[in-house]
Amino acid sequence: MSDSNELEVESISPFGPARSTIKGEPLTKEEIDKFNDFFKASLYLSLGMIYLRDNPLLKEPLDTKHLKARLLGHFGSAPGQIFTWMHFNRLIKKYDLDSIFISGPGHGAPAVLSQAYLEGTYSEVYPEISEDEEGMQKFFKHFSFPGGIGSHATPETPGSIHEGGELGYSISHAFGAVFDHPNLIALTMVGDGEAETGPLATSWHSTKFLNPITDGAVLPVLHLNGYKINNPTILARISHKELENLFRGYGYEPYFVEGDDVDTMHQAMAATLEHCVLEIRKFQQKARESGKAFRPRWPVIILRSPKGWTGPRKIDDKFLEGFWRAHQVPITDVHEKPEHLKILEQWMKSYEPDRIFRDGRISEDLKDLCPTGTRRMSANPVANGGIIRKTLRMPDFRNYALKVDKPASIMAASMTNMSMFLRDVIAGNPTTFRLFGPDETESNKLGKVYEAGKKVWLGEYFEEDKDGGNLAPEGRVMEMLSEHTCEGWLEGYILTGRHGLLNSYEPFIHVIDSMVNQHCKWLEKCLEVEWRHKVASLNILLTAVVWRQDHNGFTHQDPGFLDVVANKSPEIVRIYLPPDGNCLLSVTDHCLRSSNYVNVIVADKQEHLQYLSMDDATIHCTKGIGIWPQFSSDRGEEPDLVMASCGDISTHESLAAIDLLLQHFPELKIRCVNCVDLFKLISHDEHPHGLTDAEWISLFTDNRPIIFNFHSYPWLVHRLTYKRPGSHNVHVRGYREKGNIDTPLELAIRNGTDRFSLAMAAIDHMTGILGNRGAAAREQLRNEQLKAKAMAFEVGMDPPFLKNWTWPHTGLWSKGEARVASEQHLH
Repeated sequence: MSDSNELEVESISPFGPARSTIKGEPLTKEEIDKFNDFFKASLYLSLGMIYLRDNPLLKEPLDTKHLKARLLGHFGSAPGQIFTWMHFNRLIKKYDLDSIFISGPGHGAPAVLSQAYLEGTYSEVYPEISEDEEGMQKFFKHFSFPGGIGSHATPETPGSIHEGGELGYSISHAFGAVFDHPNLIALTMVGDGEAETGPLATSWHSTKFLNPITDGAVLPVLHLNGYKINNPTILARISHKELENLFRGYGYEPYFVEGDDVDTMHQAMAATLEHCVLEIRKFQQKARESGKAFRPRWPVIILRSPKGWTGPRKIDDKFLEGFWRAHQVPITDVHEKPEHLKILEQWMKSYEPDRIFRDGRISEDLKDLCPTGTRRMSANPVANGGIIRKTLRMPDFRNYALKVDKPASIMAASMTNMSMFLRDVIAGNPTTFRLFGPDETESNKLGKVYEAGKKVWLGEYFEEDKDGGNLAPEGRVMEMLSEHTCEGWLEGYILTGRHGLLNSYEPFIHVIDSMVNQHCKWLEKCLEVEWRHKVASLNILLTAVVWRQDHNGFTHQDPGFLDVVANKSPEIVRIYLPPDGNCLLSVTDHCLRSSNYVNVIVADKQEHLQYLSMDDATIHCTKGIGIWPQFSSDRGEEPDLVMASCGDISTHESLAAIDLLLQHFPELKIRCVNCVDLFKLISHDEHPHGLTDAEWISLFTDNRPIIFNFHSYPWLVHRLTYKRPGSHNVHVRGYREKGNIDTPLELAIRNGTDRFSLAMAAIDHMTGILGNRGAAAREQLRNEQLKAKAMAFEVGMDPPFLKNWTWPHTGLWSKGEARVASEQHLH
């Protein structure tokens, strides 16, 4: 008995004559013949890359000696991607389109590389790989081969901004690329396996942020070839109507092209792509002529074609074309089975290489199907964004300085102050800079930026949005509660020649760990590719930090993103922890001006003590690490103790600990060291920012205890300093995965980073200097710590005299004065 709620079932086979939403026959018979030959040439190159090391045109009978020893690469998605690319070339020529191609399916390089070779771009960037038989042999060998080019669309691939190594980011990268590029169309292939990822699912909503007046357009092509590595794909196994409803629900107008009959598929794809391009142009013209931004139903194409299209349907009675076996290397045992080698040879010869390639080059008639110059998608300068990158117009960050007459005596909101600088960066670069973040800009105390550019919004507006909504279609702030999509937008934006910054809560930046990993790898490879121009740095501002997530509890306490970044190549990552507002300004200015880095800035958004004047902050940040004499008592002598800190809240507690120690032991010679640039700690041999050992000893000594209060997990500092002279003297305090709904001081106490714990640790490690004289002081410090903790449990607040602590500028107290003052405060 049928269930009335059962979903409809219909034929969703990729085989048969073309079935398409748009009808029409825009191609002549002659054009179809040319497209067939161009398709064959592309498919031949794709198989040649996977299999051949020699005999590139099969002039000799195929032998195992002609094969690569290791067969690597993926063929399955290549035919559909090639088919889409070559038909879009017709429209680029007809309408003079400015376009790039983004290959979303994993290991999609054969499709992209074959087009780059046929368009001539590959030989331009790699002159040794010429368009002749010898060049073709090198081209084949170059693919997935040591010293060659990868099977993804890596940085070595002309025309690529998207590697596709990790799936899920093609759409967000594409939209990032077209923001503020009003004439650009990003033709984006989305693999049906990729479409199952969370990041891809959220990125469909990017149309709600696309302004048809100022932005270009993304034309997504969802490629339903049915299978992943060894499994059906979800979207390929749901009904036509359900798929149509899904994309209508997303706000798109879906157009289907389905089948495997090549001649009829040519007409269907040509008609559908042209219809979509005209729709895009119609929407843009309407918006630009009226001056009114609106959100149309942007087109999306759903291309259903067999996996491994045009390959053998079966081999040894096992399915190949249209099945998962075509996903990677379609015939894996050609070294061992002569009969399978023969099948491969027959398959490759079915593409007629002897006719189509004349001395390794296609005819001028076929070449004429390709655009020329920078209209080739493989040669578009947008995909080598450093070529078109403009230098940011930057205000002087010194003009936003916080006034600091006496160090550690005034409280100010460093982030709120910095937001005025960021506001003017946005104002000065209205088409080349955007701020990205997952619905946290206002929460992160960056609300001043709305004075220069509101939040981009093309959704519905309510009357109450006028009351602080800060929404506008022409905004400059990109907010969506998806860290993946925001990060993808930013990556696409900077890779295509612009600048930006992502702000996020520190605990949840882990959502994009792997995305940042991939971008780091991209930049690292770009350093090895001579023709790749430098792009603006990817800048990440982390706030709402672990030490001020006391009210949100344990789930919001995680500073471990720094460990992820520290694992990446020292050539392309930087981590900065400015201790106060003026340092934050200096660091932000430096990061926004830089190129080819991933910069991570960690700074809290609440009010904090301010330590340095702007002049001092600039010097300190330029050095990256240094002694703070204003908080030191060694005065040029050999110190008894080094108190070091890295991070704004960690610095506060470290200075308060110095104050406590000098109250009890005014004769102690304490050296205060502060670190802004985390990689100063690592050896100069391992990171270009690292201190030499001589510089290390000049700051930290090699024979004195070092109490290092660190913002993040303590193990990271140990890892960075393990080779240093006297590294056994480095005692690091940091977050130790202890938390709850705490007061700020109680949270620090849980993790041993509070002033009392630091002072007691210093006493414990100075027994050689203090002997047992520290016992009484240690006991008193422990008592004070317990009383403070008890007060937090009793009234839910830290003792005001601890919360409002400032540096004593009246001079160092005697031991007796310290005890009296301390007892008065606690009682």
